Amino acid sequence: MITPVLLAGGSGTRLWPLSRRSYPKQFSELAGTRSLFQATAERLSGEGFAAPVVLTQAAFRFIAAEQLSALGVDPAAVILEPGPRNTAPAILAAALWCAQTSPDALMLVAPSDHLIADAQAFRDAVVAAVPAARAGKIVTFGIAPDRAETGYGYLELGEGDTADGAPRALKAFIEKPGPEAAARMAQSGRHLWNAGIFLFTAPTIRAAFEAHAGALLDPVSAALAKARQDLGFLRLDPEAWSRAEDVSIDYAVMEKARNLVAMPFSGGWSDLGDWEGVRRSVPGTGDGVALSGPATAIECRDSLLRSEDPRLELVGLGLEGIIAVAMPDAVLVADKSRAQEVRRAVSALRARNAAQATDFPRDHRPWGWFERLALGERFQVKRIVVKPGAALSLQSHHHRAEHWIVVQGTAQVTIGEATRLVTENESVYIPIGARHRMENPGKLPMVLIEVQTGGYLGEDDITRYEDVYLREAGE
Repeated sequence: MITPVLLAGGSGTRLWPLSRRSYPKQFSELAGTRSLFQATAERLSGEGFAAPVVLTQAAFRFIAAEQLSALGVDPAAVILEPGPRNTAPAILAAALWCAQTSPDALMLVAPSDHLIADAQAFRDAVVAAVPAARAGKIVTFGIAPDRAETGYGYLELGEGDTADGAPRALKAFIEKPGPEAAARMAQSGRHLWNAGIFLFTAPTIRAAFEAHAGALLDPVSAALAKARQDLGFLRLDPEAWSRAEDVSIDYAVMEKARNLVAMPFSGGWSDLGDWEGVRRSVPGTGDGVALSGPATAIECRDSLLRSEDPRLELVGLGLEGIIAVAMPDAVLVADKSRAQEVRRAVSALRARNAAQATDFPRDHRPWGWFERLALGERFQVKRIVVKPGAALSLQSHHHRAEHWIVVQGTAQVTIGEATRLVTENESVYIPIGARHRMENPGKLPMVLIEVQTGGYLGEDDITRYEDVYLREAGE
């Protein structure tokens, strides 16, 4: 059995404004009706695959669990990284965890934000690479290039012929090239795009870390040894984790190891690393135009028009080579040749402390989600959706009062010592300082409108007394 290891902790700033630190691209439906994370989990499941191991941040744990549950996938473990330390520590933590239950575990490490058109062809490629991995090789999957791409690293294949459908000898990793070098490599027949997907056994990758990145072993081992269970999640120890170097698996291990082979794959792949990659991957209307949501293109060419708000019509007229992405709270308009530079926009917004740099307009919580409808001086209006059977924490606020109006379903509301049911078109008032809780006892989502009034309306004005999700301070 192959154990998929899904890396789902990144933030994807080049796909701003859809991808943000609070809700990154892997959990979004960028291409199709499933999120990229769900599509990856589904692709790496079924015959021959064990339950996946997921590595993500604590902030995303309930999103990941909910999206897996929607697929009927029960993960072997969801390991929570206390902070971003790049891919090398994450992969080592997964390898050490897998070895605890299966010393010779066969691991397939895959980023959860890639798009692969032919899932069966990819599974076939993985199966074909298993003998090499069992023989002690580290298999890296390379994509046959169909253009001169400067946004990817490359794999240079070694000399000599190998049977079709089998791993090839690997000569070198090559960093992202300039346009001329990319053009040469795309035509050479001996270069592949580096997909960042790997197949190996737990002992093989541990030996590689011992040989090339030994300094990571102690802190990552300690982080796992001191990890604690939290509602089915495994929280790595933050102090030990902070001592691990922030380094990618390529720099730490792959560029130094001598037991690597490359498995070519040509079944349609994109890392969706920028909006130009999305444009190429989404079915178009002709003339290189890709549309998503309520968007209209008139006499446009080679452009992407995407609206993420059903109330916002996005119209392009006479555009050529333009990326336009509209969210309820932010709009990006860029030349497609500058798609790799979108993170500069995020940096500029962060410098101004603009919430749009990091905060998604819909705030996802383990009990459901909320979004802001209006904000003014001393008041704020939100729509809140609570999942069936879910409950907010028992809490109070120092600076604001709240008025709840139920518009769909039934809420069970606790204020002080009193608990009552509030049905559609009914409302309740929560004074400043009152302990209160909202629950959905029904079988359908419950929706209410919350009107907040007070001198400070920030999300950090919450004192929790009881929380069924055991969230820590700041979560």
